[in-house]
Amino acid sequence: MSVDELLTDGPIVLPALLLCDFGHLEDEVTRLEAAGAQALHLDIMDGRFVPQLTYGMVVVDAVRRAASVPIEVHLMVEQPEQTAVDYVHAGADIVTVHIEGLADPAAALAAIADAGGRPHLAISPRTPAEQVEPFLESCGGVLVMSVEPGFGGQSFQPTALEKLHWLRDQREHRGLAFRLGVDGGIASSTIGSVAQAGAELIVAGSAVIRSGDYAAAIRELEGIARAPA
Repeated sequence: MSVDELLTDGPIVLPALLLCDFGHLEDEVTRLEAAGAQALHLDIMDGRFVPQLTYGMVVVDAVRRAASVPIEVHLMVEQPEQTAVDYVHAGADIVTVHIEGLADPAAALAAIADAGGRPHLAISPRTPAEQVEPFLESCGGVLVMSVEPGFGGQSFQPTALEKLHWLRDQREHRGLAFRLGVDGGIASSTIGSVAQAGAELIVAGSAVIRSGDYAAAIRELEGIARAPA
């Protein structure tokens, strides 16, 4: 499946692998795909842009070799423009970079696209959606963070809904085609509201990985997201 083939049936859930069993990474990827995951989400943290430190390109490469679905790499790092293209080469289909960490967003987006990846921008809860407005024509998507990046166990922040509505309006009024994503605090109680606000690529971590039944969790979440308003 390619990135262009996503969303044919409506919003999708991208399981975040951060909480999966990395001792059996290939098995986890296989289980998630068998459970119906149409894309996977990998969180890269450098211990500076956010306090946590996770994995890097070696893991992305391993997931790429195990996966047949698209991979989104979410760079929560300082100066993401220095490594974004390397993640495309490691196998990322979508590379999401934070507007807050970029000195030259336009150049970073262009470099990702030139390398063959889909460039997406991410915005943290305290960042106004208007900050990405100048770059909407050159990015493939915008990921709205509904929790502070890099911190687990947070509650969903409803301000994300306002940003999704604003971005969806911008897309419609300007005739653009970027995709809307959301990440943080996604569960059966929140996914309906973000989907109604326009979210299409919906990242879910613990709601899937800690569910005990990946297929049932993905089915339930996507069912709610695709239900008529």
